[in-house]
Amino acid sequence: MPRKKRTIILERPIKVGVKEIKVRLDHRTIITVTSQKAIAAWKLRYPKLEVIG
Repeated sequence: MPRKKRTIILERPIKVGVKEIKVRLDHRTIITVTSQKAIAAWKLRYPKLEVIG
């Protein structure tokens, strides 16, 4: 019987008072950024980037 592949979820501590924006880079990668400047930097690498929340 094959072993089930585990999904690794990496989480950073939540900072108080910082608004986080969730961004989908591709069909399975979601990251959180804290500024519009960071979104612009990621947009250069991932043109299909979409803000989800």
